[in-house]
Amino acid sequence: MTENDSERPNEHGMLDVGDGNRVYWEAWGNPSGKPVLKVHGGPGSGFAPGRPSGWDLERCRVIVFDQRGCGRSTPHTSDPATDMSVNTTEHLLADMELLRTHLGVERWLLNGGSWGSTLILAYAERHPERVSEIIITAVTTTRRSEVDWLYRGVGRFFPEAWDRFRAGVPEAERGGDLVAAYARLMEHPDPDTRAKAANSWLAWEDAVISAEPNGKPNAYSDRPDTAKLAFVRICAHYFSHAAWLEEGVLLRNADRLAGIPGLLVHGRLDMGSPIGTAWELAQAWPDARLVVVEDSGHTGSTTMARVLEEALADFARR
Repeated sequence: MTENDSERPNEHGMLDVGDGNRVYWEAWGNPSGKPVLKVHGGPGSGFAPGRPSGWDLERCRVIVFDQRGCGRSTPHTSDPATDMSVNTTEHLLADMELLRTHLGVERWLLNGGSWGSTLILAYAERHPERVSEIIITAVTTTRRSEVDWLYRGVGRFFPEAWDRFRAGVPEAERGGDLVAAYARLMEHPDPDTRAKAANSWLAWEDAVISAEPNGKPNAYSDRPDTAKLAFVRICAHYFSHAAWLEEGVLLRNADRLAGIPGLLVHGRLDMGSPIGTAWELAQAWPDARLVVVEDSGHTGSTTMARVLEEALADFARR
């Protein structure tokens, strides 16, 4: 493989997953190499365009995809006409399996973080025979307790920003479920109402990571308008339903991961996704090793990047 070859995917396409949805995917690296599936966060962020970072493309076949409704998948959820009822965790799990069979993969290593870790765990517990290893950063399981912390509890550290976040919904709803209120606003027929709600949501996401060593200003807000709308609409949709997962089910069913080697990498300073969830998962999954990065939050750090670089090289050789 030449250097130029490593800067573009070997394959790419649009996979018809049903319900009028087409999922965009790319495959990078060695077509005969170790299969790796990268699962992006958000939900609704899409994967970063370009060469997947960290992986040895001589040894690995790295597959990336945009989950329903975001990135280059269609229809895009920035369009209010896009049907959200066919965008759920169950739909995404089915899409991943369809992609696996479409690409002729028997078993793959799963890699991702944040929301991606929830989706990885749900998939691996459903299809453990299809998973060779797992590498997760910023561990989440999208329990209602985790969602409540991110959009309410952590506000005690950022009271001014949280007050602005709360003020972004109608006054009558400010004492209730803010995430559900935002989900309703993102379905409003008025485009200005949707845009205002999206900006308020993203300003809160920016605030939560603002105290991290690697917390870049406007990290969530600094994206194209269509990406903002899709991200917030999908996030609010998923989180208002706790990803349609029974509370705590991913931790209770972690025994289904027995025999799958795993690495959990979590920042000690992650305020939005506190380390407790990663710790619980490590206790319930004996084949997983938890690495706590002391100088990292949700957005990572140089130390975390080094830990991941070493881990990716190790897993690529297996």
